[in-house]
Amino acid sequence: MSVNSHQPSAKSLFRDHPYRDHSTFDVYGASESEDVREEEKPIMKTTTPQDLSHITIDLAVKRGIHSVAFSPDGSIVASDKNNTVGLWGAVTGQEIEMEKNFWVAFQGDFTADINSIAFSPDGRMIAVGINASEVICLWDAATGEQLRYMRKNVPNALHWVNTVAFSTDSKILASGSEDGNLYLWDVETGKRLKALTEDTENIFSVAFSSGGKTLASGNAGNTICLWDIATGEKLKTLTGHTNWVFSVAFSPDGRTLASGSWDKTIRIWDITTGQQLKIFTGHTSTVWRVAFSPDGLTLASGGEDKTIRLWNIATGAHIATLTGHTGPVKSVAFSPDGVTLASGSEDGTVRLWDLTSPVLLRKNREE
Repeated sequence: MSVNSHQPSAKSLFRDHPYRDHSTFDVYGASESEDVREEEKPIMKTTTPQDLSHITIDLAVKRGIHSVAFSPDGSIVASDKNNTVGLWGAVTGQEIEMEKNFWVAFQGDFTADINSIAFSPDGRMIAVGINASEVICLWDAATGEQLRYMRKNVPNALHWVNTVAFSTDSKILASGSEDGNLYLWDVETGKRLKALTEDTENIFSVAFSSGGKTLASGNAGNTICLWDIATGEKLKTLTGHTNWVFSVAFSPDGRTLASGSWDKTIRIWDITTGQQLKIFTGHTSTVWRVAFSPDGLTLASGGEDKTIRLWNIATGAHIATLTGHTGPVKSVAFSPDGVTLASGSEDGTVRLWDLTSPVLLRKNREE
């Protein structure tokens, strides 16, 4: 897998690309959109509204997109594409051809859909959790070759793996399943290292702290649990949400945690004390995903209401609403340089949003 080192910059491509459609960006929260769809194959379109540009990648998949992730160097965006992983140039939006196709396959010809995607921090591997049999697949990110799969070793394991995340040293993989199982796996051997005991069914999201010592998990018990990776001990339980917690994300400095919930709120937590610091409201339905910008100053959230919202972490102010998706936004991810935001939606598209818009930067400073 390689990307041309002479690609145009994200900023120049967003500005100069000839293809257009009509999607709007509103710094005050009200916007309208049109969405142009093609049914046959992935189509790349670039949108240039008045204040914000984005690339739309239409995968034409019935299930929609449930997970997006950037490679550690920021050159590639990965998304689920039914029972495969699709890779796209982060600057161009063009699909990257692989030697192999990241098929989710084990025990013969079995295939299943993907719920969660994660790049290893060293860039060597891609892990996915799938919607059957408690299976995690691990691939070589450069070739698409399946390295191994990890599975709960019990008969008739049928539950979905909702979420996967790598530790910062790429040596451990965490997974959370719909039956409440929270496991730590040895990436090199595929063996299970620890089972962390939750008091609830359905683990929807897991995240490692930047220091790699703490794991957070969001669950169907309306809580967030913090775990000591070395011992497997539960350190704290964060309470405050009034419904299921679908997403958790650590700030880059590891001091705070953001969470998104079915209760329509986003909450910011102090990791040391376990205290709730802020509540962000604005989404009109479930908040499916939250993500911190690399500098830790901005939070992005994707919701059932088909919008992406940007928030100022320091003040709690709503910076902007990004619209254009015609289905729930199930995943958001910042590029490592903070220039681009990727979003995946049940409308079957991945969008790459240019965050260098002067009006967006100005609005953030004003807040």
